[in-house]
Amino acid sequence: MDNKEVVGLLNKDIENEHAAIIQYLVHAYGMGEGEMACEIEAIAREEMRHLDWLSETVVALGGVPSLVRGMMRMGGQTVSEWMGNDILAEEDAIKLYREHISAIDDLKIKRLLRRILSDEESHHGVFQHFVDKARREGARDLRGSRDDEVSRTLNLSIEHEYTVILQYMLQSYLTKNLKAKVELKDQAINEMQHLGWLSEEMVGGGGTPRLEHSEVDRSTETDDMLKADIKIEEEVATEYDRIAGTLEDDGLKKLFLRLRDHEHYHAEVFKDLLQGDET
Repeated sequence: MDNKEVVGLLNKDIENEHAAIIQYLVHAYGMGEGEMACEIEAIAREEMRHLDWLSETVVALGGVPSLVRGMMRMGGQTVSEWMGNDILAEEDAIKLYREHISAIDDLKIKRLLRRILSDEESHHGVFQHFVDKARREGARDLRGSRDDEVSRTLNLSIEHEYTVILQYMLQSYLTKNLKAKVELKDQAINEMQHLGWLSEEMVGGGGTPRLEHSEVDRSTETDDMLKADIKIEEEVATEYDRIAGTLEDDGLKKLFLRLRDHEHYHAEVFKDLLQGDET
């Protein structure tokens, strides 16, 4: 099997990890605070780690990591049914990883996939436990149907955060600038925090987070990446400042001002990197 074929298989794994991350986050956010929600978020973070390892491997093989999101199972009227869907997602992953381990000859990649498979088998057991636990504890969907200017603003902000997470992670894989690689990944992690804060605020206010992203910049040269990132950070910082000025809820206002300050910081970090990359 040549590198191109291996990249194709690994990109399929990346797409499924992407889908699992979002599926699990939607379920965790929908449940609100609590032990189960925290454990599901922890599983989502492990899937993020898998996506990271797989993406780095794809780049090492001369490929580009896929940004396509695989199939999600978002049906179910109860939390117990959600957990049943998460079990099915893990069963799909286990099956696919076993197939890819068998098909790929490279011993190092096989070792990586076995490592990931071990996690997926563990996740499968956790979700099986959560099916009954959700019933026993009366876990329920806390999302609501709120649809007003505030909820629409929150969802647009969630869309931005999701987009830049993907953008900065992709750039961190593709750049040859080691400082940029570290900073891009670090800022992506910060944007993941933002996504969580905004989604939790949405659920707490009676709404439903919509985890969808817009177009991702696909520049391949580091200076072009950074210019695109500076532009989007400055634009969203201005927008978050404007939003904060319209809000009556003091807690929500403080959140958007904090987000604004973080985005300003990201822009300055990227400017420093750009100056270093252009000299």
